[in-house]
Amino acid sequence: MRWYLTGVFITSLAWSQPGSALVVADVPELQRFVSEMVAMHRMSRSDLVRLFGEVQIRDDILAAIERPAERLPWHQYHKRFVNTRAARNGAVYWKKHAAVLARAEQVYGVPPEVIVAIIGVETRYGKNKGHFSVLEALTTLMLDYPRRSPFFRSELEAFLLLARDEGLDPLAVKGSYAGAMGEPQFIASSYRRYAIDFDGDARRDLLNNSADSIGSVANYLQQHGWRAGEPVVSRVKVNGSGFHMLVATDSEPEIPIARFRRHGVVPATHVANEQLAALLELQDRRGPIYRLGFHNFHVITRYNHSVHYAMAVYELSKLVKKYYRGARR
Repeated sequence: MRWYLTGVFITSLAWSQPGSALVVADVPELQRFVSEMVAMHRMSRSDLVRLFGEVQIRDDILAAIERPAERLPWHQYHKRFVNTRAARNGAVYWKKHAAVLARAEQVYGVPPEVIVAIIGVETRYGKNKGHFSVLEALTTLMLDYPRRSPFFRSELEAFLLLARDEGLDPLAVKGSYAGAMGEPQFIASSYRRYAIDFDGDARRDLLNNSADSIGSVANYLQQHGWRAGEPVVSRVKVNGSGFHMLVATDSEPEIPIARFRRHGVVPATHVANEQLAALLELQDRRGPIYRLGFHNFHVITRYNHSVHYAMAVYELSKLVKKYYRGARR
């Protein structure tokens, strides 16, 4: 069976088990969604009904979203993403794409090691881009994950618009259990808003094009306020117990360094007293450890709101840079 979704060519897949595919008429929420896509975006109702007829609700997706890696203790999360193998592979990726990464830094101000580390944490430099149908993931989470149903409903809308705009087959696109796509694992709304054509081929291809992925990560960080040349994280020494009241509940840098100093928090590097930071507590194997996160650290959390994620990106970036420099000698 072949058909068109308002200009996007679709070839249906034959893997659906009999009786397991969705029937739009039997799912009121999906009926409402289809009606809105028709009214708001002039999509074909019959095409959408046939499209969702190829979709199954996936229990494995619902199970996966309940056990994200970010819930692991820091020492376990760190070990998973920041290690010698990841750093060496990152140095290889940097060497392969050195010219593109240098241009991204020139245009957007984001250092190559930060871009490489994000792609490393997200997909192991493109080797693990996800095996779930993005359409099935977003549909499953919209219908059967009430806690975040509105978010995934919005992402499903964005994904169908992305497929139409970029000429993608919505049934063929693979990604994470949460619907993130490509080397940089952009969700559909971010793909539509922040993806760029960085190699000049008139396509924004994050699924198969490393140049576009690199440029898009840099663009994303710049658009969220990355400040070239500013620090990301500082190690600290802590004294006494008064500093506990300053431990942040999120990564927003709101407290000046001068106040931290007065409460026994001493940065390991030179930082101006007026610099704003957040005091971050991470659970190491032997107990809590502390870091100061600055504005650029907070920017990384706009990519993934987890402090664990942003800290892993930062630490991997430093290790990748070390191996890259060593490889060039």
